[in-house]
Amino acid sequence: MCNGLIGKKLGMMGMFSPEGRHIPVTVVQVGPCTVTQIKTKAIDGYDALQLGFGVQKQSRVTKAVLGHVKKAGDQIFSLLKEVAVDNPLDYTIGQTISVEIFSVGDLIDVSGISKGKGFSGVIKRHGFHGGRATHGSQSHRIPGSIGASAWPSRVMKGKKLPGQFGNTKQTVRNLQILDIRAEDNVLLIKGAIPGFKSAIVDVRKTNKMTGNTKAI
Repeated sequence: MCNGLIGKKLGMMGMFSPEGRHIPVTVVQVGPCTVTQIKTKAIDGYDALQLGFGVQKQSRVTKAVLGHVKKAGDQIFSLLKEVAVDNPLDYTIGQTISVEIFSVGDLIDVSGISKGKGFSGVIKRHGFHGGRATHGSQSHRIPGSIGASAWPSRVMKGKKLPGQFGNTKQTVRNLQILDIRAEDNVLLIKGAIPGFKSAIVDVRKTNKMTGNTKAI
């Protein structure tokens, strides 16, 4: 069984529960995805499907990619990604997998690239409290001493300092599917997910349960 698909974040909205509580919801277009390659443990060392998502102009892909995807049909895909499956031999090249593999109430994990926020200081990047705001203080938003004097005479790896913030792969686990609009290939997911509008995300059924799985 295919446990996940490629999706596109469309934005956020709100829904009301039967009790009248307002719930933040992320709208994600999930699929349809086309199987472009089947990978098996006997040949490739692992079981997976390569899926194509989105539409691309033929002039924007190389001949190698064009030859690779033509086995799956006439469509040129804007993105190719692999997803793990239990038995890849249950699928055929050119088969379409849609949002119907999910059900309302399912718990899913969503991975994506977080919004890039450029070069940021330690207060924004790491949540430092900052220095005193009183008269005479010259330490308001600086990181302060980093403990690298005569020994060890270098900055230790992993020290929290200013630098690039965001633009990294993040995964949010155990999000609940509140509704499915199968005719539009849309999932309504409780809560927020990484990325900006139109960002590509991976949506898959969760395999690691945590404590924050309370349903609405």
